[in-house]
Parts: sequence; structure tokens; C-alpha cells
Amino acid sequence: MTAIGLWAIAGSDPQRTAAVEPDGRIVTYAELAAEADRIGRGLRAAGLGVGDCFAVQLPNSAAMLAAFFAAIETGLYIVPVNWHLVGAEVAYILKDCAAKAFIAHERFAGTAVEAADTAGIPPAARFAVGEVDGFRPFADLGAGGSGRPDGRTAGAPMVYTSGTSGRPKGVRRPLTGADPDQLPPNATWFFGIFDMAPFDGHVHLCSSPLYHTAVLNFATISVQLGHPVVLMDRWDPEETLRLVERHRVTHSHMVPTQFRRLLALPDDVRGAYDLSSMRCMIHSAAPCPPEIKRRMLEWWGPVIVEYYAASEGGGTTIFAEEWLRRPGSVGRPWPGSRVRVLDDDGNDVPTGSTGQVFMQMGSATFEYHRDAAKTKASRVGAMFTVGDIGYLDDEGYLFLCDRRSDMIISGGVNIYPAEIEGELLCHPDVADVAVFGIPHEEWGEEIKAVVQPAAGVEPGPALTANLLAFLADRLAKFKLPRTVDYVDELPRDPNGKLYKRHLRDAYWKDRERSI
Repeated sequence: MTAIGLWAIAGSDPQRTAAVEPDGRIVTYAELAAEADRIGRGLRAAGLGVGDCFAVQLPNSAAMLAAFFAAIETGLYIVPVNWHLVGAEVAYILKDCAAKAFIAHERFAGTAVEAADTAGIPPAARFAVGEVDGFRPFADLGAGGSGRPDGRTAGAPMVYTSGTSGRPKGVRRPLTGADPDQLPPNATWFFGIFDMAPFDGHVHLCSSPLYHTAVLNFATISVQLGHPVVLMDRWDPEETLRLVERHRVTHSHMVPTQFRRLLALPDDVRGAYDLSSMRCMIHSAAPCPPEIKRRMLEWWGPVIVEYYAASEGGGTTIFAEEWLRRPGSVGRPWPGSRVRVLDDDGNDVPTGSTGQVFMQMGSATFEYHRDAAKTKASRVGAMFTVGDIGYLDDEGYLFLCDRRSDMIISGGVNIYPAEIEGELLCHPDVADVAVFGIPHEEWGEEIKAVVQPAAGVEPGPALTANLLAFLADRLAKFKLPRTVDYVDELPRDPNGKLYKRHLRDAYWKDRERSI
């Protein structure tokens, strides 16, 4: 069997395609490995040692992949920065992780300069793909040398949580001291959950930004297992179909927002592309309305696989046939993982009763960087929670209700916005929606819906009446929004995550929520 891992494949099959850039340029394994070596040599020469951090603000590209693998072979932490953040937010991450170097793309020049200046990144430690004032050319990093960097030992990503409910925190795992040329067994194990083996004709489509944990994991493990990675710079539904057909894509990772936009394509466009190569369309990151998932299954067939996990770990999986028997479930635990639903005292709740979802992934551990209190608060023994509320059925299938921080308590009754959002998204006049609680003097909270109307739909009282009448046939009266507001676009990141607090905070100004 051919050895797996970036450098092993580069040695045995140097001209094999490792990545396809968004502009169509082919990057071979030999080229990607050489770039990773160059960056690793440069970071070593810049004084970075095992356990140090460097940050990258790069679009989906071979440069981003090479920077990741440079960290993996030098014992460094790579911190991928969300390139939608403003300068002050990026500066916070640079300072919080104590970045010793910062690599940015010229597309984000203004933000990068402001962040580097604010965080005090020395000019000698700033590098730019393209031209950025005060940044050295990326090509200079490690130039003039050759071969692998010295002192090779396994590094790791340190991804910052999205900050949907406050300041983002870096999820930092202990370094293992392993040989970076030996692919960790959990990589093949993880892909095995989805019935994906090394090589085997697989091609991965990377359709979301690589600064997300899951997106980065799927792309980089694909490279390590000999699966070429087709990189999208900006996601577009029809372009997705074109790339699947063009490159005979076998697997990808998406979120429900992307499903909805694919389903919104005209029938003739949806039917114009050959998608028969697809074996595993994996989705996660946000609740998927059952009606949306059923429509995707009808179109793509039983290749839709859902899992539940977080940057901190995971998780559960459910395949199409199982989901059709248990619609709404996110599945049962991965092999070697545990999932429990606990009450506020840390006790298991009865089957079918809701509580906080806790997980444990083998012996893996993590800490929130420079936040011992948050690390402690997230744990019960060796298990952790990200604040989701859910329940287990009698066969151990997990169902999620919502985030604890999003739950509405109105008149003493717990109400889960995700359920209401899922129903509203089934209405043809709704492109996107957010539901949350706002202050109410008598009930504590009342339900507010903020709707992004579908293209060509006029917002106003008539639409509100229509939506509430639609919901009245699908939800109990106490779950109906009391008011509906309209916006041109909801604040989502490119991976579909909704920044609900950006909407909610305006209604809670000078007030404190009890959750």
C-alpha cells in the first residue's frame, strides 16, 4: 500500500495533484511539500520555537495549506484568522495568542496593517502574499535555503471560536511530540467514520473558508490521504455544481445555508450537471430544517451525511437511511466517543428529557487559551459542553434543541428558537431568519423574529400576517413570534454561522439576560 501523508506522497508520487487553486492552477504534492518546507525554514529562522504561535489571514489557496503543513512539521501552532473580522478584532487574536509572526494576503491589507500595528507585530515578522505596506514579501520567508526545517516535531492548529456570544477563545490542544511525517491514526479513523479510505479515487471540494475548524480538518486530512483538494475562493451554488462535475468530486463539507441556496437554483440549472461522482456530502455547523434535508436527499440521493461536533471535539454521525427513520436527529456517538445529556447538577436526565449536551472524544483534551475559568465551566469530569441543549432517545440517538444561550424563557416556559427558524425557512417568501428573545416586563422575554425576505418579496404587515398564519398551522401558539422585523441580509459568516448577538444586543441594551 502506498504510504500516506504529505511528504510520503510527495516522495513516492511527486506529480500527483494535491490541490486545485480557485483559478484552476494545479499544485502537485512535490510543490506543496516544498512550500511547506520553505515556510517552516523561514519561521524557524525568524526565531519561532516549539509551542509558539503564528497567525495567517489568507483566502482559500495552496499558500494557506502550505502554511498549515509548515506548522505541522515544526511544532508550531497555526492560528487561522477569520478574514471578515475588522482590525481591532484581528488585533485581539494576535495579542491573545502572542503571535510571533503574521502572514496576510493583500486582499485584507487594511485590516492586516491595523491589526499588526495594534498588536505590536514587529515589521520583520510580517509577511504578505502580494503587496501590503510594511509587510515583507511572503516569498522571502525561508528563501535561499533548501530541504526540510530543523527540529521537526508535530504542531497543531489553534482555531479561535466564532465569538457568537462574546470574545473568541483559542482552542489549544497539547502538542504530542510525534513525528510529523507519521499521519496520526485519528485522521484515518475520522475519515473512516464517513467510509472514506486513503486514495480510492476520492476528490474533496473545499467550498468554505479554511479558517473554520471543520473545513480545515477535512481539507488537510484529504491531502494527507491522497485526496486532491479543489479550492473555492468564494462560494457560489452553480459553480459548486460545475466543479463537482468537472473534477468528479466525491466528498465535500457544507452547511444548511448552502443547501438552501443550492435548492433555490432554477430546475434547469440543477439538472444540467452530472453529480454522480458524489459519495459523501457531509454537513454540520447549524441545524438543518428537515424539509431542506429531505429535498437534498431527493436530489442528491443517500449521500447526505450529518455529524455533530465542535472546535473542541465531538461527536455524532447519522447517515441518510438512519435520518429518514429519525428525522431531526444528529446521530449516535462516534466510535470511542461518549455523549451524555446532563442537568444543571451534572446528573444524567431521563431518556427523552432535555438537558445540556456533553461530549468526550477518546482521551483528547483541550483548554481555552488564557481562560481557565471558561475551560473549567465547560467541563464535567473529562466531558465538555459548548452549551447546546438536546435529548437522547431510547436508542441513544441525539436530538438538538438549541444553544443554551439562545434559549428563550417566556413566562417560565423554555422555547427553542431553532425550531421556529426551521419552520419559517420552509416558507417560500423567507430567504433567512433569526429568532431570539427580547425583554418583556411581565413574561421576562417575548419572541422576536428577524426575517430576510426572499428576492422580490416586499416586507411589511402583509408579509408578517402571512408568515404568522403559516406558523399557526405548524407550531403551538406560545411558540409564535410576537413581532417580526425585516432586514436586507442577516449577519452570517461564509460558513453559515449566524451572529445572532449582533441582532439581539440592540434589544437588550442596558438590560441583562438571565441565561
